[in-house]
Amino acid sequence: MASRMELTKKILFTAAQILAEHREGILTRQLWPLVRERLPGLQEQWNQGGVESNTPELALGYKSGGLVKSGWVIKTQGQWRLTPLGRVALNEHRDASSFMAAAHAGYTYWNQHRAGFETAKQLLEAVPEGSWVAVGDLAAQAGLDEARLVQWLQGERLVGWHRALDADGGIPDAAHADEELRKQWQQMLEDDGLHTILGGVPSTRRLSGADLHQLLLDDFDDEAERPKRAWLVRGSNVHGESMLQEWLADGICSLPASKLRELPPGASREAVKAAVDEDYAHGSYNDKLKKAAEFHAFLSRMREGDLVLTNEGGKVYLGRLRGGPAFRASVENRANLQRPVEWLNGKAPVDFDDLPDEMSAKLATQHDVLDLTEFLDDLELLVKPQVGESPAREVTLPDVTAELAAALLVDQEWLQECVDLLGDRPQLILYGPPGTGKTYIAQHLAQHLANGKPENVKLVQFHPSYSYEDFFEGFRPVQTPDGQGVVFKPLPGPLLRLVDAARQRPEEPFLLIIDEINRGNIAKIFGELYFLLEYRGKAVDLLYSSADEAGKPFTLPKNLIIIGTMNTADRSIALVDAAMRRRFAFVELHPEETPTADILRRWLEHHDLPDEAARLLNELNARIEDRDFKIGPSYLMRPAIYHDVKGFERVWRTQVLPLLEEHHYGDGTDVAERYGLESLRRGLS
Repeated sequence: MASRMELTKKILFTAAQILAEHREGILTRQLWPLVRERLPGLQEQWNQGGVESNTPELALGYKSGGLVKSGWVIKTQGQWRLTPLGRVALNEHRDASSFMAAAHAGYTYWNQHRAGFETAKQLLEAVPEGSWVAVGDLAAQAGLDEARLVQWLQGERLVGWHRALDADGGIPDAAHADEELRKQWQQMLEDDGLHTILGGVPSTRRLSGADLHQLLLDDFDDEAERPKRAWLVRGSNVHGESMLQEWLADGICSLPASKLRELPPGASREAVKAAVDEDYAHGSYNDKLKKAAEFHAFLSRMREGDLVLTNEGGKVYLGRLRGGPAFRASVENRANLQRPVEWLNGKAPVDFDDLPDEMSAKLATQHDVLDLTEFLDDLELLVKPQVGESPAREVTLPDVTAELAAALLVDQEWLQECVDLLGDRPQLILYGPPGTGKTYIAQHLAQHLANGKPENVKLVQFHPSYSYEDFFEGFRPVQTPDGQGVVFKPLPGPLLRLVDAARQRPEEPFLLIIDEINRGNIAKIFGELYFLLEYRGKAVDLLYSSADEAGKPFTLPKNLIIIGTMNTADRSIALVDAAMRRRFAFVELHPEETPTADILRRWLEHHDLPDEAARLLNELNARIEDRDFKIGPSYLMRPAIYHDVKGFERVWRTQVLPLLEEHHYGDGTDVAERYGLESLRRGLS
């Protein structure tokens, strides 16, 4: 005789099989009769196992938590539906015991990490419409396994679940989304104003892990600890009428909320959602989610002192909240839920065209309340004449220290000039013959400018086959979740990833080092971005995503700095066109010029070594007639080669002379005789 535990496994496994046959879902009251029909004699076997008050029908409802927590089943609005993850699970687990063991594992993980899942829930519900988060960042903030989090979201479908995406803005692979789910998911993103381009939503709308952490601050009880935020409250079209003049005259902003019961200020998300579900019962599921999020923001997330924005046509009005929410009677129920506002520019609205492009795009989304905190500094600047506050802090580059100059063995004044050049124009190229320390100096200077933050510095190396797709954005093969095939998805390159990071922290310098920039086809690699190197304040349409979002073109942030290195031995600097010379400042590193001329001597002194190597290098370069082929000191700046005579001679024979053999190829010069150590030492005597 089977135990009730075994019977419960069969019941749930059978229910999942039935749901797999009904893609549209089944009402809860209809599911049990179908299960009972598939399992004849179930009731009799059940009755033999214990008290009759505990029925198999109740077991179906009570023990199905593992199916939901594993993301296999959705239970909403009195209906059960199998998810694509559930279909995958049925294919992988062909018997009830295996199937339910996997479901139990999902439930156990959820039970052990309830606090983390509650944190993830709160964070997602607080993500503003029009923004998205990487599920990896969300999992990290909540202390959860990323795959488990994706699965749980598929079962729970809580507010904002669709805004948790993979790092490139696409639907997470762990969701195993089928075509139906992809369409639903993308439609919800579109409703949020997140337009899908080439399989992903714009990276500029992504909230970072730091942003997610900031969202948790909304729940602080101490008002002084909570940072100020900025909000759009739309009033230009409420039941076909503009509320703007009434708002300005009465010093308020408002929402219609004509059916919403009176809720207290600070009402929880759960309380607001429950009220909306009942009071707006005839609305669609997505409409109710949207209203619940907006009402909760207006009642609980908005605080006194926050900045408020609204617009009417091309005029933008800004104000500050001066009190809590209250329900009021209003004409034709157009302003039932109100908050007092001190409007700051009622007589001198800002022109819509003066807003940052990214903000303009976000305002185009169809939401009555929208979190604009990412633009808080920009908005504060717009109202500065009215409120007299300081402008947002711009990125500043730290001056060169004596310690850095000493570590690099270069003059501090020369190094400071490089920083000053980058302050004027954030693109610089260090050029010169091989071995002059171009890359070494570029890397150490970049780390200094980034205040020692390695994550703010990225190095790439150009080469003849390097392309726009490698550098900025291009399609890449990605293995399908089942491991049986490959799909192509647009993935960001090093420049786009650094741009995203720079936008999230506009007060910090971010540096891209392009080593051997002359070896690539620069115009081809940069593509339409080449224009932005000269005009940082302008915007362009991208090659693959014609616009970042809702017609908003792409811009390069001002805190992104580019340092390139260029080898002159191949004559490529002579081929640099005027367009590139306009876009970069050029600084030479030459073996016979400051600061490179004295580097080897200083290095030898620092290591208590004789100066013969420096004198030999000077003699060598004196014999090289072509200025671009003179040899830099870095080949001889390794302590190990001075441990014995053979080490120094080996470097000279295998690294220095081959460079000169290539230079003199075919002209009859005896390279070893002219540039060998024996010949050079004779010249020194």
